[in-house]
Amino acid sequence: MIRPIYLYGSGVLREKAEPAALEKKEEIRQLVTDLWDTLAASEGCGLAAPQIGVSQRVVVVDGDVMADIYDYLKGFKRTFINPVILEESDEKTTYNEGCLSIPGVYCDVVRPKKIKVEYYDGNFEKKVEEFDNFAARMVQHEFSHLDGVLFTDLVAPIRKKLVVKKLQRISSGKVPTRYNSKIR
Repeated sequence: MIRPIYLYGSGVLREKAEPAALEKKEEIRQLVTDLWDTLAASEGCGLAAPQIGVSQRVVVVDGDVMADIYDYLKGFKRTFINPVILEESDEKTTYNEGCLSIPGVYCDVVRPKKIKVEYYDGNFEKKVEEFDNFAARMVQHEFSHLDGVLFTDLVAPIRKKLVVKKLQRISSGKVPTRYNSKIR
């Protein structure tokens, strides 16, 4: 089911998400299906459960959306349930990020170039996997949502001052989106 995406100013985006109860497999499967359906409808490359109003540690990412720029992302699709970053590289990269919950705002964000992650996949199998380059960025961006952190929290203070009016317009509901959205 396609759900509305919660926009900047919604309280759920600032909550530290609770671990998904692995024994409630059917509920988690439905949440994952809803995340994938909502992501496809919004044409984004990743979505975290808090972005659809569910404060649980569940994320989906789809690299196919970026495969025309980064060919190594063709077929890169992951479901992360209760993910934990085990390691981060000292080497950092900068990329101009955007977010479905903050439409029309883009800022340079510095993140580790490589990460190692432990998580449960959509079949509830425990995995440990390493990601680098843009795959690592997509994963880290979505994982930040699980801790109530938005990409605008990670930008240089001067840049944040430049987008504050846009953020205020979003939080007051004065921004159009091409997808179903809401503020709570």
